[in-house]
Amino acid sequence: MHLPLDQTKIQELIPHRYPFLFVDGVSAYEPGKSIDGYKMVSVNEPFFQGHFPGKPVTPGVIITEAMAQLACIFMRLELGEAGNDKTPLFLGIDKARFRSMVVPGMRLDLRMEVLSCRGNILKAKAAAKVGDGLAAEAELTCMLK
Repeated sequence: MHLPLDQTKIQELIPHRYPFLFVDGVSAYEPGKSIDGYKMVSVNEPFFQGHFPGKPVTPGVIITEAMAQLACIFMRLELGEAGNDKTPLFLGIDKARFRSMVVPGMRLDLRMEVLSCRGNILKAKAAAKVGDGLAAEAELTCMLK
């Protein structure tokens, strides 16, 4: 698959769809090692209606989900055709930290690096940045089943 990956290619890899697709593009992929993607945060995101009216802030769970979706994209790229009939599942999160607010108009840059990969289970370190600043980080466990 050729980079960069846009929404069409991403939707071929994972089953997530609007309003629950939180990766807009993939800019880099190093097989067996890492993947970089991004989410453009729009004022029209449905979660901003309640989080928080008049002062929209991206919920930490949405940032975490974006990092997990990037990990699932990585796994699908790793497996290629062998992963076509598999569903990505988020198994766990450790060491999650949220460092700064993410608001409309920002580009959330996502990075995932492999800690271990055994069969269909991936343990990874993920980070979300805005500019040079770290917005969130966590260790994620995902699988394709």
